[in-house]
Amino acid sequence: MNIEYRLAGLEDIPELERQGQELFDYPVKPNRAAEFISDERHHLMLAYVEKSLVGMVSAFHYVHPDKDASLYINEVSVLDSYQNKGIGRKLMQLICSHARSLGCVEAWVATKISNISARRAFIAAGGREDDEGFVSITFEV
Repeated sequence: MNIEYRLAGLEDIPELERQGQELFDYPVKPNRAAEFISDERHHLMLAYVEKSLVGMVSAFHYVHPDKDASLYINEVSVLDSYQNKGIGRKLMQLICSHARSLGCVEAWVATKISNISARRAFIAAGGREDDEGFVSITFEV
């Protein structure tokens, strides 16, 4: 299988819209996709098979007054029919490599404890699980 990996550009928006509901939590909004892609701190690594989008990693890099730059990996998704083929692992490796090129000193992602397949992919990509548990708290604003 020939897989093409690349950072998203504005030309990818039609394919993001086509596959969006399968890869993202909700249908892709073209105006938000353009805003995301155009922001230099937002990064979207894509995986294509025969010009069809089959996987993605979205991330943003950030700085803080007391820390070096880091990459927060927000979402990782691979279409069901393409899972367990190393695509998620490769996307993670590529986004981490991209983070290094941006001067980030670390990248991190969070997932549910029950998401065994994602945890395996993240470890296979070179990640390590933290010893301390993680709690997510959401604010409505």
